[in-house]
Amino acid sequence: MSVRLDRLANGLRIVTEAMPGLDSAAIGLWVNAGGRHERISQNGIAHFLEHMAFKGTERRSALQIAEAIEDVGGFINAYTSREATAYYARVLRDDVPLALDVIADIVLNPAFAPAEIEVERGVILQEIGQALDTPDDVVFDWLQEAAYPDQPLGRTILGPSERVSRFGRADLAAFITEHYGPGQMVLSAAGAVDHDAIMRQAEALFGHLSPIACRHHEPARFQGGERREIRELEQVHFTLAFEGPAYDDKDVYTAQIYATLLGGGMSSRLFQEIREKRGLCYSIFAQAGAYVDTGLMTFYAGTSAEDIGQLADLTIDELRRVPGSLSEAEVTRARTQMKAGLLMGLESPTSRAERLARLVAIWDRVPPLGETLARIEAVDRARVADFAGRLIDGRRAALALYGPAAGAPGLAHLQERLAA
Repeated sequence: MSVRLDRLANGLRIVTEAMPGLDSAAIGLWVNAGGRHERISQNGIAHFLEHMAFKGTERRSALQIAEAIEDVGGFINAYTSREATAYYARVLRDDVPLALDVIADIVLNPAFAPAEIEVERGVILQEIGQALDTPDDVVFDWLQEAAYPDQPLGRTILGPSERVSRFGRADLAAFITEHYGPGQMVLSAAGAVDHDAIMRQAEALFGHLSPIACRHHEPARFQGGERREIRELEQVHFTLAFEGPAYDDKDVYTAQIYATLLGGGMSSRLFQEIREKRGLCYSIFAQAGAYVDTGLMTFYAGTSAEDIGQLADLTIDELRRVPGSLSEAEVTRARTQMKAGLLMGLESPTSRAERLARLVAIWDRVPPLGETLARIEAVDRARVADFAGRLIDGRRAALALYGPAAGAPGLAHLQERLAA
């Protein structure tokens, strides 16, 4: 497998990785324009724009976009995150040029027909309503808001209904003008791909674009706090977060290994202590997420109103125990899980194309896989123990609770228990 990275004169970066033995490929355009790049008056517009990409262009109707890809047995999709919007497709080898043409068309030439805007507005409002009815989804938005209050990074990706209800054609076009420049885009492909052919087509499709000034996003400031939403549900959904390392922090792999051994699988500490030994929940996990300038170490569990106090205290107790009781075997197991997950994920061309785009967006290069594996292998017990101690040593935290949470312990109680 070989990675090739090139750049057009206008700044568009093209990265590919040929995967011998495959007859299919994934190809997509990743744009550094997500939720955190919105002004407060624009909250939700990056996601709205992603939806509108499939609602017709100057050349194709919405149906023709879908048929162009599905007629050759492929699929096309998109997503919006807090730092990027992605448009991607999976097709057979001979249909890569078609997929790239469709992706370029929906990104560069959206029609924004007024009737289609209204149709999709209704769809997005339904999506917002569905999210509010999905507790283990919406509670993470509230946790994000508690961690980064009054900041773009703390706002929801979907946006509030009242703003989505007012977006019009001019708003969508303005966001494109501000953020969809060639220097803010990465074209990534993996699988049965020909780099030189993709370069030639990319020049024809994107080479005319003029560079735009990069609009810097507001730096993140983890502040922490608590949000508690009382609702008659079967369970209390409990989420707790501390600030974690950013993408380029030396501790980024340490954080992921820590999250894995604490709550990343059936052998993890939280799963064994809280679910297996005490039966206090069905789902419990820890995860480490990273952004360009910050990160979140997050813990989640769902439990009954009667058990939430005990579950929360036991979670804090496990966080306190880790620095002094960590074994080499736990760290070795977590390292192995992380490496295996990375390697297994790379067997998918879609996952590989996404990884390439993310690495280029962050570092403007693709670190060799061996370099990444070596950094993971270098994380030993001492580093994880040190990280675990620093994570909870007088640090601010964020807490979000949803459900029958009136009697759940608050953030002040949990922080006092951490410091005890």
